[in-house]
Amino acid sequence: MRLTKSTDIALRIAMRLAVLGDAGDAPTTREVASAVEVPYTHAAKVVSKLQHLGAVEARRGRGGGLTLTAAGRTGSLGRLVRELEGVDDVVGCEDDPPCPLRGGCRLRGALRAAQEAFYASLDPLSVADLVAPPTGPLLLSLTPAPPTG
Repeated sequence: MRLTKSTDIALRIAMRLAVLGDAGDAPTTREVASAVEVPYTHAAKVVSKLQHLGAVEARRGRGGGLTLTAAGRTGSLGRLVRELEGVDDVVGCEDDPPCPLRGGCRLRGALRAAQEAFYASLDPLSVADLVAPPTGPLLLSLTPAPPTG
């Protein structure tokens, strides 16, 4: 199973915010995007989704910035990834054109069970677990790239 690029970006942003929260910093979306080397427009969409899920708080203006919420820090990683990925099947049995085997195929059920096993393996983990050493110090060493232009 492969996660969407959006979920990958969301997890990198959450991890970056987790270690910066320990340091007391509240970076902007642009700063986080630069540090984890993703386009600002992608990061902005992902931050909006993370806000909607209650994992990130964004404050505007002076003293503003992004922070990871307690739920974002200690909540189930499996739940977060499920929310980010959505509930789509691994294969497109109902795509256009639909698979001719969909009426009697056992593959769809087997893949759904495998997908759930993947998520279940993430359930006991949290973003806080992901930033334990050596990852946390590495994340802190990332600095935003200088602006190009």
